[in-house]
Amino acid sequence: MKKFKEIFQNANYVKLFFANLTSQMGSTIGLTAFMFFLLDRFSEQPFYATLTELMFSVPTLAVFFLVGVFADRVDRQKIAYYCDWIGAFLSIVLLMTIIIGWMPLVFAELFLRSAIQKFFFPAEHAMIQGILKSEDYTTAAGLNQVVMSLFMLFGNGLGILVYWSVGVYGAILADALTFIGSALLIKSCRIPEEVRLPNGRHKLKDLNIPLVFKDFKLGMKYILQHKLLTALLVGFFVFGVVNGGYSVMPIFMLKYKLEPQTYEEYSILLGVFFGVGVLIGSFVASLLTQKFKLYQLIIAGLLISGSFIVVASFAENTYLFLALLFAAAFGLPLVNISIGGWMPSIVDPKMMGRVQGWISPLMMLSQSITLGFIAVSFPSLLKVEMLYWMVGGCLSLVGVFYSLVLPKLTKKVEKNIKSHSLEQTGTV
Repeated sequence: MKKFKEIFQNANYVKLFFANLTSQMGSTIGLTAFMFFLLDRFSEQPFYATLTELMFSVPTLAVFFLVGVFADRVDRQKIAYYCDWIGAFLSIVLLMTIIIGWMPLVFAELFLRSAIQKFFFPAEHAMIQGILKSEDYTTAAGLNQVVMSLFMLFGNGLGILVYWSVGVYGAILADALTFIGSALLIKSCRIPEEVRLPNGRHKLKDLNIPLVFKDFKLGMKYILQHKLLTALLVGFFVFGVVNGGYSVMPIFMLKYKLEPQTYEEYSILLGVFFGVGVLIGSFVASLLTQKFKLYQLIIAGLLISGSFIVVASFAENTYLFLALLFAAAFGLPLVNISIGGWMPSIVDPKMMGRVQGWISPLMMLSQSITLGFIAVSFPSLLKVEMLYWMVGGCLSLVGVFYSLVLPKLTKKVEKNIKSHSLEQTGTV
């Protein structure tokens, strides 16, 4: 609790924290409401619900070579600020396209709005790295995980309640308002120039195509030179498969197997069970980071979550299914908090944007491929249980892979840091 109190005494961090919170809230409410709108309107075509999630992930592949470069070369505060304002404007445009009712236009608008928002996280994440001390990174990652668990706990339920009470139009309007709130919080921050512009001032006209691709290539070179980052990147690619499958499979399990008539009501309960699991896991993981090495927690979390997700596919009772997902959710914070606290410690602040610029597209590439595969193969080729085998199996395989490579790589990194430290003090 002392660590949490200390980190919240940083005014800039508090504002960035709540800006991220409100921005995510809007996206969660709107996207959830829109998915249920499609499931109601096109009940026999789950393709549309999958396509909605696809429009959230595919845009990364269109802007991935720009995102990291912008975060390292352009004012990070302005990037986050304008992302929110443009997101608010595009939410209003989305509202109008839904009223028109032409689905290709609706999905094109979803694509554009999502593409703009992909610039927000690398800029915001890099600013947080710059305004916190290294010993606070794991605490900040724990707080982010708590927020994520709250979204899992209340996000879908809140989205459904908004959808039931004011419809999809009200939910999209709520999107716009939360983006505006986030923009105002970003604007009020007083971020030092060396954090906003770690590589000096650049104008947009300076970011020509050769420079963009040079920086993008530099990001990959930096990752490949650091074997620990390379290993983590392999895992992130597989996490994209997990995100893609998990974004739709719990709803599909309820609608097409366990509770076809009351899946909307049970989806709220699903969010509660999963959110409580992640919330409890977040507090436990925050305590365990003080007692165990971060890579040990990552491996344990992957194996726990992967195993329970596979077992959940065999559940014939809704409450047993919810209990198994609770157990799977409990293991996820061990992974997320450990990686979230580890990455800022091993990445040069001047390179954070470009490293994030590689992580996000790799995850979204595998996520998009997974969602595309589900869209064309479910339910004609794939059974809903097979989605759980795929996701749980991927998590378990990454856990096994990390157990083989992370201990050795971590010892090597720690040895290099110790050697560098001794050289700096003149001991060697």
